[in-house]
Amino acid sequence: MNRRTFLTDIGMGFSGLKGLLLQEALRNPDSAQAANTVWSPPTGTPHFKPKAKSVIWLFMRGGVSHLESFDPKPALNQFAGKSIPETPYADVQSPEKLKNVRVVVVNDANGQQRNKIYPLQVGFKKYGQCGMDVSDWFPHTGSVADNISVVRSMWTTDDNHGAQVQFYSGRHMLDGRFPTIGAWVSYGLGSLNDNLPQFITIGPRFFDKRDGHYLGPAYDAVPLKIDPENPLDYARPEFELTSQEQELEFDLIRRLNRASQVRYPDDPLLKARIQSYELAYRMQTAVPNTLDLQSESEETRQLYGLDEKVTRNFGSQLLAARRFVERGVRFIQIQHGDGAAGAWDAHSGLRKNHETLSRQVDKPIAGLIKDLKRRGLLDETIVVFGTEFGRTPGSQGGDGRDHHPYGFSVWMAGGGIQGGRVHGATDELGFHAEEDRHYVTDIHATIMKLMGLDSHRLELPDRKRLEIDHGKPITAIL
Repeated sequence: MNRRTFLTDIGMGFSGLKGLLLQEALRNPDSAQAANTVWSPPTGTPHFKPKAKSVIWLFMRGGVSHLESFDPKPALNQFAGKSIPETPYADVQSPEKLKNVRVVVVNDANGQQRNKIYPLQVGFKKYGQCGMDVSDWFPHTGSVADNISVVRSMWTTDDNHGAQVQFYSGRHMLDGRFPTIGAWVSYGLGSLNDNLPQFITIGPRFFDKRDGHYLGPAYDAVPLKIDPENPLDYARPEFELTSQEQELEFDLIRRLNRASQVRYPDDPLLKARIQSYELAYRMQTAVPNTLDLQSESEETRQLYGLDEKVTRNFGSQLLAARRFVERGVRFIQIQHGDGAAGAWDAHSGLRKNHETLSRQVDKPIAGLIKDLKRRGLLDETIVVFGTEFGRTPGSQGGDGRDHHPYGFSVWMAGGGIQGGRVHGATDELGFHAEEDRHYVTDIHATIMKLMGLDSHRLELPDRKRLEIDHGKPITAIL
């Protein structure tokens, strides 16, 4: 054995020992190991004591209308059919107020159709002790209003569906590709379960299906399907093998990978490949067991809507998310709404579109909040309900609304978030975020703070991030 091989093997041995100590520190941040261990990326303890351990990220693809969900605007009914310049709020379309969006399109090609005020398509009620206004399309979410905080003053800079990428990474697609919030959490904290991925994605993704980017492919989310028989493509052997045969196969792969790692110690692709092989082997039992939703009580299955066709698919995904959280998965992101743009993209037929889609997600989401709470998991699990942007106050196609990045709503719950809060505000037409405005990375910063991470301490030396990339925690809802 030459000197380089000897030192590399010793280093790998110490890395394994350090990994065990760090995993213990993760499970118990107040332990002596946590207090005395010096962490450095990509594996580290929280920088300070966290309030949350996991994130369930629910993303409605296509652009949910804030006006018909969590930000009612009676003025839309008052001025319905008028153009915005005919209302007292003509200044909402001034060039000064629209300047921050990369591509500004105010009018349709054939005139002023987009500017005609479109009335609210649904009623609202007040829910909970907090008296939160929630639309009639989300009555089950309204039933947990005292557990959530709605932020009505979000904004972004992409007026097309690349804003989905921006909501995850904080960067406009024209800037290139950057790590997502899930990748940063995984990079900073690692996993609490050696047999499951630390970062899972479920549901349709377009535009960008990666997360790690310059952090490396080891921090990409693992895509799963809620199917115990085939949850992950290519995770099962092509031919039937006994457990002994599989062990022999993986032992050979481990030895070959170890030899390659000695030759190429700094290759991030090799590192990711080794991790994926080893994790895939351990996942073969752990993932199907986690996805065995039949083991849940009938009452729990009904809570998520598994007994109803309209809610069964999304409800199964959310019940699986709760089971993954119980087993120590750090970040589960679930996308709802198929198609390249996303099903919530209601340029026409908004009433039918949103009423149908909200029925699919409303009961399962409320079931998730209630289930987490009764199991004592809500206090350590952050739930995020997000979308890439809102919808315009004016109509499009007569009965729809166009993309709207200037102001929209997001809500958060659990893990250190106050319940029953409404923070920030848009103007009377719901056009601009005006009070306590928050760029999308403020959601990221809030998550990082609650997870015990300082994003500035996770930066790579050769990858300086902009201040807006880090965002600022929304302290009013903590």
